[in-house]
Amino acid sequence: HPSPRTREGLHRRATPMRFPLQMTAGIAGYVVKKKLTRTKRFPMVLMLEPLHACNLTCTGCGRIREYESTIKQKLSIQECLEAVDECGAPVVSICGGEPMIYPGIGELTAKILERKKTVYLCTNGMFIRKKLGEFQPSDRFFFNVHLDGLKTTHDLAVEREGVFDAAIDGIKAAKEAGFLVCTNTTVFKETRMAELDELFGYLTTLDVDGFMISPGYSYAAVGSKEIFMTRDDIRAKFRAAEAMFRKYRFNTSPIYLEFLQGKREMSCTAWGNPTRNIKGWKGPCYLITDIHHQSFDDLLNKTPWEKYGYGKDPRCENCMVHSGFEASAALGVNGKLGDMLKMIKWQFT
Repeated sequence: HPSPRTREGLHRRATPMRFPLQMTAGIAGYVVKKKLTRTKRFPMVLMLEPLHACNLTCTGCGRIREYESTIKQKLSIQECLEAVDECGAPVVSICGGEPMIYPGIGELTAKILERKKTVYLCTNGMFIRKKLGEFQPSDRFFFNVHLDGLKTTHDLAVEREGVFDAAIDGIKAAKEAGFLVCTNTTVFKETRMAELDELFGYLTTLDVDGFMISPGYSYAAVGSKEIFMTRDDIRAKFRAAEAMFRKYRFNTSPIYLEFLQGKREMSCTAWGNPTRNIKGWKGPCYLITDIHHQSFDDLLNKTPWEKYGYGKDPRCENCMVHSGFEASAALGVNGKLGDMLKMIKWQFT
């Protein structure tokens, strides 16, 4: 049974806000400060990849293929913390690879939280129960569990039986111990949105705190091109799921969702989610690799940003992934009258 201290963290979803107040206030303060100082480009989420090794070989994953030559290498905890400080983003997404197999993952998470950052630990969920003792519940810490469907579909996508059940067990263990938990779902061409509706309904009964959802991106390193969607495919699929998005507690912003449904256009904010991994600062973005910079400053100032984006680079043609566009939504890129009110209302529902 959880201790009295951790019990306080249970059933956090009773709060009327979509995200914890401390997290929301911290991010809002950061953005206001950058706007007041007229900073042109600044990061929102650091995608920190301490390693690329993984215990799975998911069909749609480009990382384990693209970084095959350095798969056994890892960043030190000190290198990770230097990246957090150098970048300065208010949110850190620890990803990979599978970060739960990174030695000292609990220590790394704690030290990032000490810096008053919000941390999302992206995981397939298989090691949550085993390693739960390395972590402490916090209003700024989420386990972000990857689930692409119900049992049969998810196990097929990750190419191993039993992964869905292990992930669900991890979610239950984390919630029982008072942790915040969200899930991350990638939508592919074969994804049945009705199945995802059922998945989110089930996860809601487990008191999962929110759901992230994004269309997949056709990595050059992924051979199975037929699993990915065109821009028109994405819009049709997300429009058809309108009722589902009203039904559950999605962390997907209403502005980004309108973009996915073809109700508005948005340009990418590629520098909003910079990636740091074993090779350096990945340029230009989380999804495309043209160069690895040795400093965040070089990534920000030496990247020819005007050459990337829809209609400019063919690799961007069908990209509508949240790592490029949620920052645009948050920062009001291509904004419309009433967007701010819409975002505030969403935060409090």
